Amino acid sequence: MKSITINGSQRESVGKSSTKALRNAGQVPCVLYGGDKPMHFSAPDLAFSKLVYTPNAHTVVIALDNGETFNAIMQDIQFHPVTDRILHIDFYQTFENREITMEIPIQIVGTSKGVLNGGVLKRPYRKLKVKAIPSKLPDFIEVDITPLKIGNKLYITELENEDYKFLHPDNTVVCQVRRSRASMSMADSEEEDEDETAEA
Repeated sequence: MKSITINGSQRESVGKSSTKALRNAGQVPCVLYGGDKPMHFSAPDLAFSKLVYTPNAHTVVIALDNGETFNAIMQDIQFHPVTDRILHIDFYQTFENREITMEIPIQIVGTSKGVLNGGVLKRPYRKLKVKAIPSKLPDFIEVDITPLKIGNKLYITELENEDYKFLHPDNTVVCQVRRSRASMSMADSEEEDEDETAEA
């Protein structure tokens, strides 16, 4: 998985007034968990653009001005409710011998036979939660929809990989091809409604 370096400064004062001053100066207050104790630091808000405003998943290298570096993943982020400015970010420190949990984006490849015949591709998930050691985390999870015909479903068990494990039930549907409403006959529509009722 690709990594992004965040250059920051360790914070000594973590009160409300110092936090407000940091934000006014264009800095984002952050906390790194997972080590011996939480570590507070800050970095310019522009430093997080490639980490936050992207559909891709990344690990992070936090490089402090005192020479210390930490490997981490972003755990939580808070935005201003009106301006959408980043208010605070929590990171979790990673170690090569410890598994971590992370949401990985799905990348669809191929062209479904069912879609070519008038079907509609349904994607309940844009990301899947996986668990692995940091070096085994993938940049994305590739899903080939070429074999899917109308009515077919692709289950998460078909994506199993030796490098990581999925944290979803085996019956999780990653994507499926359904007949479009426009091309349904009344009988087909009623039959599908019965199937949806049974599934519910």
